[in-house]
Amino acid sequence: MQQVTPETGLGRDRALVAAGRGSSAGGTFDGYVVCIGASAGGLDALERFFSACPTDLGAAFVVVQHLSPDHKSMMSNLLARHTPMPVTMVEDDMPMAADHVYLIPPGAVLHVTPGHLHLTPKNPRGLTLPIDIFFASLADVYDRRAVGIVLSGTGTDGTRGAVAINAAGGFLMAQEPESAKFDGMPRSVIATGLVDAILPAEEIPARLLAHVRNLPYDDAEVEAASPPAAKVVRTQEEVLSALLRLLHQAGGIDFSDYKPNTVMRRIDRRMQVRHTPTLGQYYDLLEHDRDEIMTLRREMLISVTSFFRDPETFALLADEVIGPMVAGKGTGEPIRVWVAGVATGEEAYSIGMLFIEAFERAGRWPNLKIFATDVDQQCVEAAGIGQYPESAAAELSPERLERFFAKKDDRFVVRNELRQCIVFARHNLLSDPPFTRMDLVVCRNTLIYFNSAAQGHALRSLQYAIRDGGALLLGSSESLSAASQGLQTISAKHKLFRRVGAMVPPFVDRASTRLRHRQLPGKSPPDKQHRLTPHASVATQGASRLLSLFCPPAMVVDRSHQVVHLFGDVNAYLWTRAGAASLDINRMLPERLTPVASALLYKAAREGSSIVSDLLQVTLQNGEQRRLRLSAHPLRPDDEECLMLLCFEAVGSGSAADAAAGLPATAAVDVNAETMARLGILEQELAATRESLQATIEELETSNEELQATNEELMASNEELQSSNEELQSVNEEMSTVNAEFQEKMLVLNRVNADLDSMAKAAGVATIFLDADLHITRFSPEATHLFKLRDADAGRHLGDIAHVLNYPELLQDLQRTLSMQRLVETEKSTADETKTYLIRILPYQVPSTPIHGVVATFVDVTAFHDARRLQAIIDGLPEHVAVLDHAGTIIMVNAAWQRFARANGDPMLRRSGLGVNYLEVCRSGSAAEDGTAREAYLGVRGVLEGSLPLFGMEYPCHSPTEERWFLMNVAPVMSQDIGAVVSHIDISRWHADSDRQT
Repeated sequence: MQQVTPETGLGRDRALVAAGRGSSAGGTFDGYVVCIGASAGGLDALERFFSACPTDLGAAFVVVQHLSPDHKSMMSNLLARHTPMPVTMVEDDMPMAADHVYLIPPGAVLHVTPGHLHLTPKNPRGLTLPIDIFFASLADVYDRRAVGIVLSGTGTDGTRGAVAINAAGGFLMAQEPESAKFDGMPRSVIATGLVDAILPAEEIPARLLAHVRNLPYDDAEVEAASPPAAKVVRTQEEVLSALLRLLHQAGGIDFSDYKPNTVMRRIDRRMQVRHTPTLGQYYDLLEHDRDEIMTLRREMLISVTSFFRDPETFALLADEVIGPMVAGKGTGEPIRVWVAGVATGEEAYSIGMLFIEAFERAGRWPNLKIFATDVDQQCVEAAGIGQYPESAAAELSPERLERFFAKKDDRFVVRNELRQCIVFARHNLLSDPPFTRMDLVVCRNTLIYFNSAAQGHALRSLQYAIRDGGALLLGSSESLSAASQGLQTISAKHKLFRRVGAMVPPFVDRASTRLRHRQLPGKSPPDKQHRLTPHASVATQGASRLLSLFCPPAMVVDRSHQVVHLFGDVNAYLWTRAGAASLDINRMLPERLTPVASALLYKAAREGSSIVSDLLQVTLQNGEQRRLRLSAHPLRPDDEECLMLLCFEAVGSGSAADAAAGLPATAAVDVNAETMARLGILEQELAATRESLQATIEELETSNEELQATNEELMASNEELQSSNEELQSVNEEMSTVNAEFQEKMLVLNRVNADLDSMAKAAGVATIFLDADLHITRFSPEATHLFKLRDADAGRHLGDIAHVLNYPELLQDLQRTLSMQRLVETEKSTADETKTYLIRILPYQVPSTPIHGVVATFVDVTAFHDARRLQAIIDGLPEHVAVLDHAGTIIMVNAAWQRFARANGDPMLRRSGLGVNYLEVCRSGSAAEDGTAREAYLGVRGVLEGSLPLFGMEYPCHSPTEERWFLMNVAPVMSQDIGAVVSHIDISRWHADSDRQT
């Protein structure tokens, strides 16, 4: 049985936490807390997770990563781009809120209390596992509302913390290893068998939503495994009884001996994971899904353990029990220890370390044998392998880690010196007989899961296993109750006791303490079924009676003469000897029978036939003299196992029985002859072995000295490499995280560079960037029209590059801008005076760095200068001049045009100013039956369309005070922007002179 639960103090903290969650006055956050653990390659997985994560889940998200303490993390900025939820770097005693994301800062370890997050400094020396630490803290505080998610990363951080979350009833998910950049962390936590969902990072939020809101999750495998609803109406007690019976049949463990609350709490958790709202539906699921049965069985056997859990208890055990025990034993004397409910072996190895350390201090080496047992075969096998993840190193001192473990890849392996002291075996504390004559029995945090009757039986078994003067260590949450007779208290706080006096064997009818399972409707009770089909029981009882009446006592022996099975009353021929317990017949039979039995078994195995000895006179333990003969019979001569049946036939019973049964007679054997023949063979083999051994010893002595010196050097090198490896592993994970952030930043920089290049091309402005030494760092494509630049000129001094500007003081102005940090603006023309440029020189500096430089822009203002000169020219003409584009819109007028318009009823130039279509003005005049306006409209349109090369007309424009005549001329302009030039010349004086002459 491998259960370990929180100790009493921790249970008290949980009670306070529960009380705090029940009160809303203090503003305690009582929703789900989702911890996301990630390491190398985790940035990509985090971005995919939060991009798909709903923002109204009502849970608080805590991201725990491996961060370098010397690097400023950019994680908050990077994740904020993938979720609208607020992303905050945690500060000490920070309150939690729903739908917020909290990030662990560099160089810190994160813990949680009800509604608040706390920081402690990271230990700069030694291995720190922030994900394991926060998972364990989260499990202690939020139990069933704790959710652990393990994403991409190397190593095994998060594995042991995930076990704590599962034991507390929380929910576990892991990223699918195939979709992770680094699959070390996901594979490690998946290997525990406790993960509830394994999905790609972007699909985890949907499963999280289903768990938090208890909604069905669209999973093809779940739907396929879910059977139709049960048709038989059953009570809750009947369903629970049937469920426990189903577990017993599939896994061989009767959970009816467990506390009902414990059983239902684990069943409720699996019901929530599989979205079966009723116990009946979950039972129907179990009947059709064996994998779910095994998962439920594994979760019933809560395997939360660690090395040296509760260090004070182990220190007391070493001082008060192990030290005096070793001091009272001589070299080679046996020390027997039983560790029950060992789980994955950490506790057994911890006790083994304490004994070996005590041996070294005392300078003596008794024969230590630790029997470590558990009801779960998978846990027994895992403990026997003795391999633990890197996270286990945090539970051990560096000295013990180096002394008792060897590093293999990403795991620590128990050294042979410690492993050979421990025997791991499957053992059910409630149904299997206990061990005996133990110096120390340890059973911590296992009994608390049993009901009262089962606890009493288990305690009596543990007490019976201890020899007089031996010690018993229980968990701090367990008590002796009524079974405390015969135990003396060493420490009540740490539940350490000493056995005094005799102890009655724990022969108790276990059937009376078990839960009476009710039968499902339509099924017969077990006792009724036995009454209806009694034939098997009668046959078994009859065969047993026949064996006792007519068959001699016998035993089945294997090839190595170890007893495998006993038939009949063999106790009369068995002798007990002091020393280690053994099933070898040489240690069990009287000295008179030992050589005879060995010879018979040897000859029967060699010849493959039955052999009978001569009559032997044997003195039994009670002093009775009995005459008998031994017989050996091969059971399966063709089997490699070679099992032999050794029978003890009293005088007169063997032959008569054989004759009555019609069996063939067996030939007698000359024991002395067979013994001498076998001795001769053994002596020859021994002589050959001695010669080979002598040669081997000489070779070993020669190489031993060299190996000893080499071993010392390797040990020293190994210590240095081990320390360096741990530091490099930690640095590697931190560097992977930093590298991921840098890659993300590089993407941003590349995008900014692309935007900058595109903007420079779109603006069409010649631009040159220079550093503080006037070396070119960047330039736009338009700058190549002014400077003789190529792509390879980046990094050259600007003074080395020729340009077409009439600007000899360019370098001086650039240097002045750098020194004074002020804008310089000027206009310069090209050397051929064909173009004019507006030159702006600006300083710049990179924020938070000493890097600074200067940027120069060259804007072509030639067209602006040409337009200004043209305007000045036409303003100097006395004629009224307007410039039209190809559509007839006025784009330029001179001062004379403006004066005439203002003087003749258009002061705001609404009908004759810029932007007015001159053709429309003329057309509106022609509509009013003004022949002059119509003629002007047709002429202007003809010039613009190209049908007329020129147009001119004379027209009257009289005012109330005088008669006025004007000459209108329209000439085309061969330009892309200008269509024609319209001029009006006042010829009134010419008309007056002409009239007078006439």
